[in-house]
Amino acid sequence: MEYSKIYIARIQSLCKQRGISINKLAAMSDVKQSTLDNIVRGLTKNPRVKTLHKIAIAFNMTLSEFLDFDELNSFSFEDDDEE
Repeated sequence: MEYSKIYIARIQSLCKQRGISINKLAAMSDVKQSTLDNIVRGLTKNPRVKTLHKIAIAFNMTLSEFLDFDELNSFSFEDDDEE
């Protein structure tokens, strides 16, 4: 799986679990709707840490909690052909 798709799935999964739309997440996180749309649609491959931090806070998580999940922890950059 592509690196960017891992955190896209994480955002979508957390939204689904909590009954939050991407629109609502944008408002809660103070991340522009267009920025969040670009991330979720895969147009933004490497969002800034600041952006991910704002998203994590909106989910009432620390950035490390947001990034601490099996798919990301087991990701190997050797398998990733993007540079």
